[in-house]
Order: sequence, then structure tokens, then C-alpha cells
Amino acid sequence: MSSSDLHQKTSLTTKTGFGYFFYGAQLCFKPGIRRFVILPLITNILLFGGSLFYLYSNLSEWLESWLGTIPDMFSWLSYLLLPLLGITIIATFSYFFSTVANWIAAPFNGLLAEKLEIQLTGSGPSEQNLFSLIKDTPRILHREWIKLVYYLPKALGLFILLLIPALGQTLGPILWFIFSAWMMAIQYCDYPFDNHKVTFPKMKDDLKEDKWRAYSFGGLVAVCTMIPIVNLFVMPVAVCGATAMWVDRYKAKN
Repeated sequence: MSSSDLHQKTSLTTKTGFGYFFYGAQLCFKPGIRRFVILPLITNILLFGGSLFYLYSNLSEWLESWLGTIPDMFSWLSYLLLPLLGITIIATFSYFFSTVANWIAAPFNGLLAEKLEIQLTGSGPSEQNLFSLIKDTPRILHREWIKLVYYLPKALGLFILLLIPALGQTLGPILWFIFSAWMMAIQYCDYPFDNHKVTFPKMKDDLKEDKWRAYSFGGLVAVCTMIPIVNLFVMPVAVCGATAMWVDRYKAKN
């Protein structure tokens, strides 16, 4: 059975975003793909691992400081807000450093998405060698900048909401997680889209037409980035899962 036939058979059971993420974990170990997983994996382990060690070393101190800003009349809410704020800080920190890691690994993530698509379908974007990859790096980093510009105003608005006593600290974490799920879907689905020079607005529109799959995929990625050890391996898994989703759901449209 060829790689493309195996993908078509497997994709029948991967209708949800959750399924594509777990399928991505399988695809990372395909012969011919493993070597393209190594560089994104090393980048993620070095940068993300170090940042999360710092986070977990200071988390309790930050939580105590933040909860100290709540008026005395709402002090009874601290038992509810403590886990919500903890999740919010971890999610924010995880997304920030995963974004930095993705900036550094972006050319290699795009290459991984390209090689996997060729294996799954027998065709894909023009194959890159080392020279063409280096030559294309400025365009790839510009695409990362577009994603960052899209992210920052919305993240700033949610951060301001979090500063509102009681209300913001109750509603804010929920909205932040939903937004993080959407951004994780955009971050990783963008690699196969960008390989085919699909514009950023067009990619967003395609994902919005399939919101449940995008949010469930991005939500699971967001959760996994908050889990120690697991988060070190999320990047290549998410790239592979997003590439499989591109092949099944979006390639024919573009």
C-alpha cells in the first residue's frame, strides 16, 4: 500500500481536529519524514523547555501577587480564580514562547510540511533544497510577522480585560483559551497554506468555514503546550497534523 493510499484510508477516521493532531503524531515517525522532524524538535526542546522551567519556578509567586489585587469583598473568589489564573498564565507563556520557537523554526516547519504533503499525495509545492530554503527565509519570516501583527492587538485587549478585578479574572481566562486555540490553528495550518502561496486572509477564511475542526485542533495543541514534557514534542506533531488537514480539507480549494 502506497503512502497516499494509507493516508486516504487513515483520514476516514480523522474527521475532527483532535483526530488530525493524533494522526500528526503517527506521521512524525514515517520513513523519510523523521529526519525533517529533528530540527524543529531540537529548537522546541531548547527554547521552550528552558522557558517553561523558568515559568514553573515562578508561577506560585506570580499568582499570589495577582490575587493580592482583588478587593477584600471578592476575596472569596480566590479559590475559583486561582486555577483560572494559573491556566491563563501558563497558556499565555506557552503561546508566547511557542511563537518565538516557531519564528526560529519556521523555515524547517515549512520544509517538514512540504515533504509530508509529497509523501501523502505524491505531489506538492516545488521541492526545496538548502539554497532555496535559505533564499526563501525572508518571505517565510515576513509571514510570521503577519501572524504576529494579527495576534498582538487581540492579545492586548484580552490582557487588559484580565486586569479588571473579579469580572476580567473570571471571564478572561475562558476567552483567552478560546483565542489561543484559534491562534494555534492559524500558526500550524499556515505552513502548508504558505507553501502554496495562499494568502493569510484566504487561509483565515478557509479555517473560519470549518471552525469546529480548527478550534478543536488548535485547542488540543494549546492544551498540550501546557503539559510538561509533552509540550517539547508539540511543534512537529502539530505541523504534521495540520498538513494532513490541509491535504484532506483545503488543498482542493486552493
